[in-house]
Amino acid sequence: MPKNPIHPRATRRQACAALGALLLAAGAGSALADAAYPTKAITLVVPQAAGGANDVIARVVAQRLSEQMGQPVIVDNRPGAGGTLATAATARAKHDGYTLLLTADSAHVIGPALYRNPGFDPVKDFEPVAPVATAGYVLVANPSFPANNVAELIALAKARPGQYAIASAGNGTLNHLIGEQLQKAAGIQLQHIPYKGSAAAATDVVGGQVPLSVQSLPSSIAFIKGGKLKVLGVVNERRVAALPGVPTIGETLKGFGQAPWYALFAPAGTPAPIVARLQAEVARALDQKDVVERLASVGCEPFKGTSAQLAALVQSDLPKWARVVKDTGATLD
Repeated sequence: MPKNPIHPRATRRQACAALGALLLAAGAGSALADAAYPTKAITLVVPQAAGGANDVIARVVAQRLSEQMGQPVIVDNRPGAGGTLATAATARAKHDGYTLLLTADSAHVIGPALYRNPGFDPVKDFEPVAPVATAGYVLVANPSFPANNVAELIALAKARPGQYAIASAGNGTLNHLIGEQLQKAAGIQLQHIPYKGSAAAATDVVGGQVPLSVQSLPSSIAFIKGGKLKVLGVVNERRVAALPGVPTIGETLKGFGQAPWYALFAPAGTPAPIVARLQAEVARALDQKDVVERLASVGCEPFKGTSAQLAALVQSDLPKWARVVKDTGATLD
């Protein structure tokens, strides 16, 4: 018999102690990693094409975040299926803070009502980080179009139902849904022409291939200022600073109006310290004069808020847009 037998209970105690030490070490290592974040480039996924509001906002914010955080922040445009494809892919990305989603409300809270299987849950699959900006939206027309305001458009469209086309950035996008809302509110019928991005839609309205489109100001303001597009009305609930003399659609159609927003999300499970750091950095960026001025120059405004406020916004907008989809009868081609 051995002189110093090891009691089974002692062995278990030692094993448990060793396991505990390993877990503590792992936890400490994770905490150190979170504290050091970021140590490499961050990818900012934009689920829309280049040239649209989300892309423009993302590039303004990405540049400032890169300067503040000391690492490259790379904008990765991945358009398709109203933003749902890239949103679903980002939901499955590693939750370490290096793949983030800067998305429009259309992809996050409208897509789930339009698609039977969008591939993601906007609440369960993401950590809200922070709101980023709101954008001005306008109903624009080719300069040769006979109507010069919303009232004149309604009169034309009622006289010729289905004869006038309206371009959008694609099925399920915000400007698609706003166009559907406009038709329902005004009692008119327009022919929807989906494009692969707002820039392509705006270009064809400028070229005269399609007479009408709902556009974000970032994707259309250069054409507007250059006289290549005319504005029939502002979609937002209030007149926008970039076009102070242009009436809102709501001034003609009482109660009509939207306030499109853009926000930053991380995959679910991203460590809380990283989410908190990102929220703080976004708030800091939105306080910078150059960021405010660059956003204003394209018809956008900073939209500051907390992770909790963004989560509440998502929860309130999901049923609202589900009702819009149902009420307008919007369908995907």
